[in-house]
Amino acid sequence: MADLDLKPQNSQNGPQLDGNQLVAKSLSRLGVTHMFGVVGIPVTSVATRAVSLGIRFIAFHNEQSAGYAASAFGYLTGRPGVLLTVSAPGCVHGLAGLSNGMANTWPIVMISGSCDQKDAGRGDFQELDQIEAVKPFSKLSVKARDIKEIPGCVANVLERAVSGRPGGCYLDLPTDVLHQTISESEAEELLTSATEEQSQLQKLSSGRGNVVSSDVERAVSLLREAQRPLIVFGKGAAYARAEDELKKLVETTGIPFLPTPMGKGLLPDTHELAATAARSLAIGKCDVAVIVGARLNWLLHFGEPPKWSKDVKFILVDIDKEEIDLRKPELGLVGDAKKVLEMINRNIKDDPFCLGKSHPWVEAISKKARENVSKMEAQLIKDVVPFNFTTPMRIIRDAILGVGSPAPIVVSEGANTMDVGRAVLVQTEPRTRLDAGTWGTMGVGLGYCIAAAVASPDRLVVAVEGDSGFGFSAIEVEHIVMDLLVPLLLVKVGVPKTLVRYQLPVVVIVFNNGGVYGGDRRSPDEITGPHKDDPAPTSFVPGAGYHILIEAFGGKGYLVGTPEELTSALAESFAARKPAVINVIIDPYAGAESGRMQHKN
Repeated sequence: MADLDLKPQNSQNGPQLDGNQLVAKSLSRLGVTHMFGVVGIPVTSVATRAVSLGIRFIAFHNEQSAGYAASAFGYLTGRPGVLLTVSAPGCVHGLAGLSNGMANTWPIVMISGSCDQKDAGRGDFQELDQIEAVKPFSKLSVKARDIKEIPGCVANVLERAVSGRPGGCYLDLPTDVLHQTISESEAEELLTSATEEQSQLQKLSSGRGNVVSSDVERAVSLLREAQRPLIVFGKGAAYARAEDELKKLVETTGIPFLPTPMGKGLLPDTHELAATAARSLAIGKCDVAVIVGARLNWLLHFGEPPKWSKDVKFILVDIDKEEIDLRKPELGLVGDAKKVLEMINRNIKDDPFCLGKSHPWVEAISKKARENVSKMEAQLIKDVVPFNFTTPMRIIRDAILGVGSPAPIVVSEGANTMDVGRAVLVQTEPRTRLDAGTWGTMGVGLGYCIAAAVASPDRLVVAVEGDSGFGFSAIEVEHIVMDLLVPLLLVKVGVPKTLVRYQLPVVVIVFNNGGVYGGDRRSPDEITGPHKDDPAPTSFVPGAGYHILIEAFGGKGYLVGTPEELTSALAESFAARKPAVINVIIDPYAGAESGRMQHKN
């Protein structure tokens, strides 16, 4: 095979495009509408060219937050979120988002610039073997070694990110390739070929994972014969848009259901067959469990005793055969959750069955759920000041429910804040909860907020964050409020107002308890040594003015410490649908260290 010519190509056969333009054209032609990232050498022109073609570029201060945004955008839209970074350190920072997408099985494509190929291995500016660096965190990693390879590479990574089990892919763009040129006519041929290739790959992908009818019949038979069946679903079912099929299955059969945290809302938490408030009973006593778009990992106690019965029979519905092979269930159905559930529902329709409200299993779940909800409401109804976690969470819950439909998207992170919020906040619509996810990743909050506001512009976005989680990406509030300042600047320089972007309707609520888990919780025997007078490793500045941060960028900040103040701030900010930060002062000794994961710390 002949060596590739790495010199700039200056053919004079008509108008020329450089690599930056061809990347932008490839992304646009292949359906990309949004990009997230941090520009710089050598990819600034990629971003500006993409914007000129109608792709919206959301700029960030840090590649980690941009990557989290891209991954969440992929989940919410079903299309790959695209992250653009500079070379080496930018690529490494971007790995946080790429790996988060892989862990949560969300489609994301990271595109990074890299050093000149001829200078690789010689200590070039920001040199790194980025293909090797990203391999553990990506389904596919490719380098465009010549300008002619760009359209095909772009098509490949975009398709692989969504095919089979969604995840991360990586495209490497060397500086010299971005500077190469090609004629418009040849570029058009390459773009047409890439589009056709993408279409063919999509057809191949859509034909995979067809479930045989005998396996569907066996799944239905197991459910029909079960005494204590349970349906569990997760964010994989949410990604597959399987809510209608789940509703039909649950309401036809009368089987109780249990969502994982980001599966909440596929069916309303208020549904009469919801087993969330009776979780321990549901998973501990069920004899057959259908797991749809969720993995039997730590979030579901690996499907093992003592949390689960040793005799439970699992029916796993998953897009990935390897996942089913790993878990070794009673029955595995490989395929898209929506399509598999459609097949199950069709089979049941031919010979329907329903447990009914008086079935002992349904009665037991309902009774336990009512008891637990009643106990929780008895705690929630109390107004505790200084605030604990439950009093403000109740007020926030009621304010969110008061918005109605379309329901706000709730973004949640933090140890106690996320744990309490998961129990108290009510999800009524699909894909309206984003949290730390499979990896338990802190720092996702502001990136997720921006992605949610961009992907679902008709919805209010409400972040409920611990002060530690907020601190990871707090500076990104600038990009929530940036649109407030842009009109003023653009009018001054004569740019038409029609080009002005809208503000992002994001309200960030910070539970400020002065540190990680709270303030200084050390015992006396831990406060020793030469640095005993330093702040505790878990401590932040007490009463930090997080609300002032957004005011520096033109947004609205609120400092609250009573139910009346919080109720007022929520009502005003929700009605305005403009960027705001509500700084909720919490008793530093409320909550627990490590939240519900104390046994791990």
